[in-house]
Amino acid sequence: MRITRRGWGWGIGLGAVALGLLAWAFAPRPLPVEIATATTGRFEASIDEEARTRVRDRYVVSAPLSGRLARIALREGDAVAAGDVVATLTPALSPMLDARTEAELRARVEAADALVARAGERIDRARVSVAQARNTLRRDEALARDRFVSANQVENDRLALRAAERELEGAEQDQHVAGHEFEQARAALSAARNPEGGSDRAFALRAPVSGRVLRVAQASEGMVALGTPLLDIGDLADMEVVAELLTTDALKTPPGTPVRIERWGGEGTLAGRVRRIEPAAFTKISALGVEEQRVRVLIDLLDPPARRGALGDGYRVGVRAIVQARDGVLVVPVGAVFPHPGDTGDGPARMAVFALRDGRARLVPVDLGGRNGREAWIVKGLARGDRVIVYPGDDVVDGLRVRPRDAADR
Repeated sequence: MRITRRGWGWGIGLGAVALGLLAWAFAPRPLPVEIATATTGRFEASIDEEARTRVRDRYVVSAPLSGRLARIALREGDAVAAGDVVATLTPALSPMLDARTEAELRARVEAADALVARAGERIDRARVSVAQARNTLRRDEALARDRFVSANQVENDRLALRAAERELEGAEQDQHVAGHEFEQARAALSAARNPEGGSDRAFALRAPVSGRVLRVAQASEGMVALGTPLLDIGDLADMEVVAELLTTDALKTPPGTPVRIERWGGEGTLAGRVRRIEPAAFTKISALGVEEQRVRVLIDLLDPPARRGALGDGYRVGVRAIVQARDGVLVVPVGAVFPHPGDTGDGPARMAVFALRDGRARLVPVDLGGRNGREAWIVKGLARGDRVIVYPGDDVVDGLRVRPRDAADR
């Protein structure tokens, strides 16, 4: 049977189609990958830690002499004003005051007098600090108008002035409390020296400051010894947050570092600022049994008391200390960044991403300005609008054909 030229043509055509179908069927498919776009925005790096609230100044009312304590009617949360009677004590003294008890009471009077003098010296130092901070702020504000000083420096000066004013307020409060303790100690010595009068020799203990009762240590009637703590008083409107940070993290949060207070039980976040880092660290065992060196960081609450609601003393909160913040920078998901495969480890760590270009994954070296738990700040290597592969697997290599993953791939 003779095959015509036209038949050969049809045969060759069908063969070519069949080969094309086989090549298409066995050709490697583009790998579906998760894609994200590089955008510009605000980047923040923070240190997150659990913390607790604390009344800044806590005052303990203790027994200035031995005696029988009448039942304390106050309860935790009750409001008291400075000078209010918070407890009543009947001295239990022998007709003749023994030398040891008199020496103890005289020592308390002298110690209270020394506290008054020291509080006065602290007030003088605080006033000098306020004057210096005010002069520095005035000078830098004038320089800032001529653009010789940055706005950030002026803000730091304002914070320094506010901290100095708070220190002065605390010193004045301490002087008031020291004077109250001096009067209490002197009255206790006078009551001990004059035991006549029988059962009506009641000695009134008064609140040193206005605030609320935080704790009643001895509520029931009974005999108490000299110096026994009876109740704690503090001002819930003047609170701070105490965070125990790793020493390496604490060095990144100097005084003035902005802090966000989260997970405090109310809506939104509260604003805070680091006031002080305690000079001495301590060892703490982590939940995994690892010894850690931590240090206490004291944080001021900037929101007014009305904004904090019923937040009280010793409450657990979360803190986020902002150690790095930049606006208008290029950011990508942190899962798109990984160590460069060609990094030898001899110098600074090199980082890279897989960018989606012309349907293929391209290995692109990048320079990082920082990264947090969600985003990475790209300084060099990418441009706004570039698409990158998020969490690339081991099968993603340079030049591999890829495509964005869709709903059908999940």
